[in-house]
Order: sequence, then structure tokens, then C-alpha cells
Amino acid sequence: MLNSISESKSKIFVISSPSGGGKTSIVKRILKEIPELVFSVSATTRPKRKDEINGVDYYFITEQEFKEKIEKNDFIEWEMFYDYYYGTPKESVTKALSEDKSVLLELDVNGALNVKKIFTDAILIFIDVPSFEELVQRLKSRNTESDSDLQKRIERAKMELKQKDKFDYIFVNKNLNDVTNEIKNLIKKILKGDEK
Repeated sequence: MLNSISESKSKIFVISSPSGGGKTSIVKRILKEIPELVFSVSATTRPKRKDEINGVDYYFITEQEFKEKIEKNDFIEWEMFYDYYYGTPKESVTKALSEDKSVLLELDVNGALNVKKIFTDAILIFIDVPSFEELVQRLKSRNTESDSDLQKRIERAKMELKQKDKFDYIFVNKNLNDVTNEIKNLIKKILKGDEK
């Protein structure tokens, strides 16, 4: 099951951006607009933010639990960054695909590229930013990280932006409504078979 999905009508869409690129807002809107997509909730060991819901935004688990899942090979992909673990649970993705449902993943750049190695037909969508300066300003204005975590995110964003050409589609988030509509229309076309 963990390979090409070309024989099936199911699709795997992966949306990525650097922190502050807008991927979470875009994914939430797309899921409302295209309810047939199954959202794969990632697991993480990072602390829950005040507006997040366990099992909806992430599965918030302990480092020990995460390591046990790694041992059991329960993740399609996982990695550690910002001193926390993040991973994509295998079960929900394979279950959706076995039921001929299409899946939407919201992952960082490395996670997206790792998914592509396993599911070669996965469609990778990168959300770019108008400028690096604007990205830094967005991160600062969120006010959700400590100064040291903020700096780590800025450094990681530089690395992630250099890898955008490895994605199938790149959209620039100048306006949240516009870019959401563009991505939504692309996904609908692919699901109908109008576009590869």
C-alpha cells in the first residue's frame, strides 16, 4: 500500500510552506470547501497553543509516546525540529486510501519530500511568500514563540525556501483569499482528472 497510488482514484495532496507562510489557514479553508478530502492530523511533542485542539490540529503526545510509535513504525514520516518531534501517522492515511478517499497533509518541507519518496504520485504544493522580510514580520507578529524558537524558525525558513523547486506547484501567498481559491481550484481539477 505504501507506494504509488496511480491505480486508484485516491490522491495525496501535501501543502507546505515555511512557518508563517499561511499553510494552516489555507488548509482549514480548503477542508471546508472540499469536504471529501480526509485531513491527516500529525502528531507532535510540542506544547499545545491556546487555540489548538488535540486530535484536530495535532495529536499532542509525550516524547516517550512518540518514540514508542517510531519503534513500532507507526509513522509515514517523522522528524525533529525546534526541539520537538513531528510525524504523520500511517494508519489514517492508509485507511483513507484503502477506502478510495483522497488525503490532505499539512507538512513542513522535509516531511513533504519524504512523503513523495513513499507515495510517488503525491501532489506537493508549496506556499511561497512575497518576500523573506514579510515572512519574518508575520512570524514576529504571531507572538507564539520565544525569541530563540523564533530565530530557529527564521533560519529553517531560509532552508525551506531553497527547496521549493522540488514541489509540483508553487503559489505565492500575497492574499489569503486569492491563494486559497487558486489552490482549491487546482485540487478540484486534479480530483476530477482534469489536471495531472
